[in-house]
Amino acid sequence: MKAAGFFRPRVLVALAVLIVPVILYLTVPGLRRVLDNAIYLLTDVNNVESSVKQLRDYLLGFGIFAPIASALLMIVQAVIAPIPAFMITFTNGLLFGWLWGAALSWSSAMAGAALCFWLARVLGRSAIDKLAGNSRSLEVFDLFFARYGVHSILIARVLPFVPFDPISYGAGLTRMRFWPFFLATGVGQLPATLLYSWLGFSATGSVRFLFLLFSLVTVVAVIGWAVMPRLKARLQRSTEERRA
Repeated sequence: MKAAGFFRPRVLVALAVLIVPVILYLTVPGLRRVLDNAIYLLTDVNNVESSVKQLRDYLLGFGIFAPIASALLMIVQAVIAPIPAFMITFTNGLLFGWLWGAALSWSSAMAGAALCFWLARVLGRSAIDKLAGNSRSLEVFDLFFARYGVHSILIARVLPFVPFDPISYGAGLTRMRFWPFFLATGVGQLPATLLYSWLGFSATGSVRFLFLLFSLVTVVAVIGWAVMPRLKARLQRSTEERRA
């Protein structure tokens, strides 16, 4: 980031968005304890079912502010890598019901994606590399975007195991306009959001097994979508060669 650009209003606002919560986290013990508990529950993937139930009890502790707490957690996980979002979606379905849980998860995830896109667009590559923990996910996204363009957002959002934040940060570092990114994000993450909310609401079966099963099916579908044009082209060439 150039020194002259450091004092631009948008850059200062972006830095404030990042720095003020950190200051509050370091100086307010109660806030630090609450956030630490939430992050611990979200990152404890060894026992997903137990973590979802504990996360539900954690959100219930906020009373009528539980939806706000859930939305803030979703935004935090979008900004800070690598915290999984699907556990929040499961919990919202379990706590608020299938429809309202899906609406809360989808809207808050969209807000987090928009924030990441804006931060990347304002702060630039060097700052985002540090914020994302120098994750190689950004490099992978660069190659993916060069290959599939705008469709890369939609494909990456459909894949449930791909973290949202590198996708949003990576899109903000490209020349992609915001509204195509926002639309692809909303459409791409909707199927998984609806499914996880329903699974959380019904609370049937193993959460981890269902997550892995859905991930496998989605990967196969995406690979098939990517490979199908090449297979058709080869079959067409083979047919033309036989006729010749």
